[in-house]
Amino acid sequence: MRNNELRAPAAIDTDIIPSDGEHVFDDEARYQEVMLRYHCAILEMRTKLEVLSRDLEARYRRNPIEFIETRLKKPSSIARKLQRFGLEVTVDNMISRLSDIAGLRVLCAYIDDIYEIARMLARQQDVNVITVKDYIKSPKSNGYRSYHMIVEIPVYFSDQVLPVRCEIQIRTIAMDFWATLDHDMQYKKQVEDAEEIMRELKECADIIHNTDEKMMRLRERIHRIE
Repeated sequence: MRNNELRAPAAIDTDIIPSDGEHVFDDEARYQEVMLRYHCAILEMRTKLEVLSRDLEARYRRNPIEFIETRLKKPSSIARKLQRFGLEVTVDNMISRLSDIAGLRVLCAYIDDIYEIARMLARQQDVNVITVKDYIKSPKSNGYRSYHMIVEIPVYFSDQVLPVRCEIQIRTIAMDFWATLDHDMQYKKQVEDAEEIMRELKECADIIHNTDEKMMRLRERIHRIE
């Protein structure tokens, strides 16, 4: 989807809280209540991104945001992450120790768009940037590239204002294409020639990055006289 076709967020409904059929939290009612906060934080952050998208398109006749995706972690994924940290699976630990329960992915056409969107978000007064991990300048060993931000925003409810954290991943379309295949590879239990596939994926990551940089330079040359 492009420009004015960005997906509208879902209506607020407890049915949107992800479930994989497992009740991993003893206090299910509190879990649902807290997860609704994260869902509302996604709605708030998505609105911010869509406003930026409309504004930039109106001003410059070019929209750096190609697509926005959102997700909430499933309870089993939350439990596994807490257990990896050696923590008890509780709602309190979920709130205090995890920052990526609410997630947004922003896809851009060009690398410089990624940094511009990140700067615009960081300048907003009610967006508190907690951490940044730049896997574009410093990719992971397997070739993964993306720009990650953990931010905290105020979410306004009927009787209170609560700070809620979100993870925002900003990457090019090509980076996302690679990451999707890498994700599939990571979650396959048995793959023939796994080492060879991972080596080729790493080669593809480098090729994709070089192509992203070349496309950005070509765009600059095309628009230099404007």
